[in-house]
Amino acid sequence: MEFSRRYIRFQWLTLIGLFLVICAGSFVRITGSGMGCPDWPKCFGKWIPPTAEEQLPSNYLSIFQEKRAKKAVKFCAFLRKLGMEETAKKIENDPTLLREEPFNAARTYTEYINRLLGFLAGNLMLAGFIWSILFYRKRWLLVLSAINLVLIAVEAWFGSIVVATNLVPWTITVHLFLALVILLLQVYLIYRISPIHGVKIPVNKPTFYIWWAVFAITFYQMFLGTQVREYIDSLTKQGLGREAWSNYFGMEFFIHRSFSWLVLVLLAYLAWRNERSEKISIIRWAFVVLGIELTAGVLLAYFDLPGLVQTAHLVFATVLLTLMGMGIFRFRRANQINPYF
Repeated sequence: MEFSRRYIRFQWLTLIGLFLVICAGSFVRITGSGMGCPDWPKCFGKWIPPTAEEQLPSNYLSIFQEKRAKKAVKFCAFLRKLGMEETAKKIENDPTLLREEPFNAARTYTEYINRLLGFLAGNLMLAGFIWSILFYRKRWLLVLSAINLVLIAVEAWFGSIVVATNLVPWTITVHLFLALVILLLQVYLIYRISPIHGVKIPVNKPTFYIWWAVFAITFYQMFLGTQVREYIDSLTKQGLGREAWSNYFGMEFFIHRSFSWLVLVLLAYLAWRNERSEKISIIRWAFVVLGIELTAGVLLAYFDLPGLVQTAHLVFATVLLTLMGMGIFRFRRANQINPYF
């Protein structure tokens, strides 16, 4: 079945929308705006948040603290049903759980824009699902669209849990995991409907297996990166400056740094072989994006940790993962293509 150009472009637009949500989420993180809105889905009880503290009741801190406490209790009960008793106890005993932050217009609207972009992406996916029902009705397409639609709804709900638990680190990691799964499913959908990107590319066995390895490492690297960032945030809250961080870094940081070099070596090898033989564009782009992403990582690790560089680090890591995912879908293992391997 052929899909219209408009439909294919619309799915690409949806993918861009998902990228914008991830970018906005990173910006929320670096600006410390995660609790800019203490409730969900509204922000300070309004669909359009206030611009000044005077527009809020005098006891607004206690009001939203109580609301978050109720949601946290429900979430802990849910965790216990899943058999996660220890995790539930940790959340309940967390002294920072119900700590409220005073109103800050800049942080509030940073978080609010993040939510608006999430709302936009969700509606684009809903529109794509309805479009599929009305004009295509392919079972695989409807199932895939429905799964992604459900996942983005779960992602939105879990965003409220992140707020209710006052940014408990592991909830942020789960939040990112869901976003990446949604992104990769959207890439797979585009691969299936696109006459250009749906064409299989035969590659040598080494390319096939190394590509899979880099994809797995990159996926894992993104979670290690969130843990490193959370650890740095914890050290900063303790009053420790950059000069003292290296004395407190956990194993996650050193694994993250070492794996970055491993990915560079593997992709550099593939890029070199690719230029001698197949000249596949997706391998070229992956190597270029990796270079930018690693440059941002070096700036983060050894300089002043500028906020926008942190966003760039995550964004290009996401772009790299997307390219790797498209390669996973498109590459077909071949026994022998050229004599260079």
